[in-house]
Amino acid sequence: MPRFGVLGPLTIESPPGRRTTLRGDHQRALLAVLLLNANSSVPVDALVETLWPGTPPKSYSSNLHTYVSRLRARFEGLEIERDPHGYRLVVEPADLDLLSFREAAAAGKAAARAGDPAAAAGHYRRALAEWRGPVLSGLHVPRLDADIARLESERLAAFEDCVDAELSDGRHGELTGELQAMITEHPLRERLAAQLMIALHRAGRQADSLAVHRDLRATLVEELGVEPGAEVRRVHAAVLRGEDPVPSAKTAPVFPICQLPPDIADLAGRESEIAKLSALLGESKGVPVAVITGEPGAGKSTLAVTTAHRLRRSFPDGQLFVPLAGASAPRELAGVLGDLLRALGVTGPAIPDDVEARAAVYRGRLADRRVLVVLDDAASPEQVRALLPGTPGSAVLITSRRRLSGLAGADRLHLAPLTGAEAMTLLARLAGPDRVGAERADAERIAKACGNLPLALRIAGSRLAMRPGLPLGKLAGKLEDEVSRLDELQVSDLQVRGSIALSYQALSPAARRAFRLIGRCRTLDLPAWAVSTLIDDEGADEAIDELVEASLLEATGLDPTGEQRFRVHDLVRVFATELGRALETHAERVASVAKVSDAALCLADTAARRLPRTVPMPLSDHDVPAQPLADELVERLLRDPGTWFSVERANLVTAVSSLCAVGWRRKALRILERLSAYLYLHSHHTDMRTAYETLRDAAREAGDRHIVVIAEANLAVLLHVRGEYELAAEGYRECSKELAGLGDISAQAWVETNLARCLVGLGRAGESLHAATQARELSTVEESGAYARQAESAALHRLGKISEALEIDRRSLAHARERGDKRQLGVALQGLSWSLMLDGRPEEALETIEESVRVLRRTTAKSALAKSLRTQGAILAGAGRRDGAVKAYEHARRLAGALEERPRELSCTRAIAASWIGDGRADRAIPVLRQCLDEFRAMGGKPATALTLHVLRRAYEAAGETKAAEAAGEEAKRLEVPHDANASTLVRLLLSLTEPAPA
Repeated sequence: MPRFGVLGPLTIESPPGRRTTLRGDHQRALLAVLLLNANSSVPVDALVETLWPGTPPKSYSSNLHTYVSRLRARFEGLEIERDPHGYRLVVEPADLDLLSFREAAAAGKAAARAGDPAAAAGHYRRALAEWRGPVLSGLHVPRLDADIARLESERLAAFEDCVDAELSDGRHGELTGELQAMITEHPLRERLAAQLMIALHRAGRQADSLAVHRDLRATLVEELGVEPGAEVRRVHAAVLRGEDPVPSAKTAPVFPICQLPPDIADLAGRESEIAKLSALLGESKGVPVAVITGEPGAGKSTLAVTTAHRLRRSFPDGQLFVPLAGASAPRELAGVLGDLLRALGVTGPAIPDDVEARAAVYRGRLADRRVLVVLDDAASPEQVRALLPGTPGSAVLITSRRRLSGLAGADRLHLAPLTGAEAMTLLARLAGPDRVGAERADAERIAKACGNLPLALRIAGSRLAMRPGLPLGKLAGKLEDEVSRLDELQVSDLQVRGSIALSYQALSPAARRAFRLIGRCRTLDLPAWAVSTLIDDEGADEAIDELVEASLLEATGLDPTGEQRFRVHDLVRVFATELGRALETHAERVASVAKVSDAALCLADTAARRLPRTVPMPLSDHDVPAQPLADELVERLLRDPGTWFSVERANLVTAVSSLCAVGWRRKALRILERLSAYLYLHSHHTDMRTAYETLRDAAREAGDRHIVVIAEANLAVLLHVRGEYELAAEGYRECSKELAGLGDISAQAWVETNLARCLVGLGRAGESLHAATQARELSTVEESGAYARQAESAALHRLGKISEALEIDRRSLAHARERGDKRQLGVALQGLSWSLMLDGRPEEALETIEESVRVLRRTTAKSALAKSLRTQGAILAGAGRRDGAVKAYEHARRLAGALEERPRELSCTRAIAASWIGDGRADRAIPVLRQCLDEFRAMGGKPATALTLHVLRRAYEAAGETKAAEAAGEEAKRLEVPHDANASTLVRLLLSLTEPAPA
């Protein structure tokens, strides 16, 4: 059996030390994906997508079988199994470097937990020695990009764990150089910085240790706008005091974690169920999954929480509690996974947009840990599957109204109502044992009327506790008046509805009205301003307090804006909504919902106008009502508009859907336009896309063509920012035609400008100039006019009309200085700097772009800053300032990557790879440039493709690959456009980076 290697170039080594090379790309790709998933089944669909990323051949099944057969024949003893789902390559850890790495890293983790840092360090060093370079370097398989990224994260985590072990073993003197090199590679990695500070301090280099903190803090503040985390601050404080900053005992600060709600002190019975669940979840084989099913009100969640608390010692790494809201409006997996990742220490741009990618990161955070995951109120197997941990050690406890029969391998426990004795025990604990004992017969009547359901008993017992003088017989009589209704509602959640009705009847008239009003909100998390606006009464505060006391409304604390938040349980909200429909007119319900939606729209409007306007679509002033909230409250909420949007983001996305459902599409559009100012600024493209698709579909069904077109135009923007130029351009053209027919000249101007920018990326400068000129002539406000002028300048660059572009850019700069808007000023300076560079005035260009970068650093406009930094890199390259150019490109790439602006990220990567050629590392640059080339081709960006080919040609020349260099050069020439001053200048500047640095 050969030994395989994936932690570096793909290697196959047969005894005694003889290496074998697979020639066919398909054979290498197939082996690579099987090795990365060694001992696990890889679905056929995944293998097909790996081998044929585009459209697979009709004979893909037989072709795949042939490739597998050839692999088996090529390597004696290679075991590739076929199962119902796909193929599995069976390999021992000793025969694959990836498995050897993981085995050694696991041994290191175990030794560290056992308190043996020397042994742990040895295991970790053995694990790290398996790495020979980037995973599968030289083999580009797009399907494996996410897997490769996760492996790189594993490597970095293993290195950090190794350093912790060696620091604990007193080997700090050997680590400083290695840590400094790693921090250069990962300048934002706080754990590495803390470790280096410790090593330097112990080596007697206190000043150097403090300098590490200073550099880290400057980088974090400058690039992300955040301060260092708690661990770095702790180490820094210890160094300042001259104390030994012993590393934290926890390698991952988020563990152990406990999200469980408080245990129920007055639980009655359920001991046999707890014992059964404990046995199921304590199984050591695989990931045990237990599902508690039963009718609403049976106490599923209570049982789950109590069992989880009893099992805390069995799961030392923690307990996660995930409310899935399956009873009414099942939560989207993206949002659930986002919340989980934040709780597990993954924040900001590190949280992927894609649901599958989020699930992969989530499983990675739980890998090899013992965590109990409690999934409360699941709607379906599909909602649950992505939340299951991937490695043994953890367990999952699920509650659901449904059996979740499609969830393979799960054990189920059906929860029946309490026995008569258990019901009496619960009632006695709530109302008092003496009181229940004295009125035993009446207590039994209450339990019977409640159907022995814990929720109904808890409500009844709470009422008795709230009114100590209320005779049990009197409450029993009231419950028995409901017997006919309860008899009719014996299935599913109908008994729970009756139980909630008991609590509702105990409220004052004002609180009842408040309860019904709150039921009209479709969100589970309510801010105080929304609750108060709904109730709209002087006694609102007293009514809210009464609802909180009755446990019909839960106060969950203050949000970052200082506003009190409330949570309403799904079933309680559904019941309140039904009451409102029965007891109030349609006009009354509409009026109250209109008030809170008006308040949300006005808050979003004010907040959006305080943010930098980055989304390239107009913000309409039509249909915005007067703000119903007090000015003082508005100012407090919107002191930081970005914070308010982040707090209310999920509610506003939900509001768009809810407003569409009731036919209020125009208001939904106005809210979404304002929310987009925040979503686009922070690259929350998934939320933006989902909301606009919802709005578009609702408008299409209603025949509202104008809103359909506006939604489509915004969706085209999201295609554009991802680099899908052809699709975006097609969308822009269609929207522009329709907007012209509808008479919306303002929106048409923006769309034409977006089209112009898109066409530039496609290499159609003439068409771009026409669109930009038309956009400028259509513009009715300065903002859209300035945006159109920028596009016009970019098109003129590519047509070689630099003097005309310069004139436009100077006018744009003058307008920007007059307006005093720092973002517009920074953007205008960037445009002028590039025109000056193309006009042969490099010194003026450099001075101008440096001012642009300085101005934009003082704003939140990260996208504009990334663009200016990229321009600065090009101009510095032309000035021969190689180090400064590379630094600017690296900073721009980090920003573009965080913002998911793939075209800009690729162009910066290309420039950095060009500098590697000049450093004598052409072999490293070639695979990176090939990947850039593939992506630019897929985007349809001819200018970008040609530029990449020029750099790739130089890389091939430096590597001695003459034929490949000639082919790249010939293709680049075919793609070149005459008179494109932009391209010719960029080629010159990029190629200057490929030259060796002067001695």
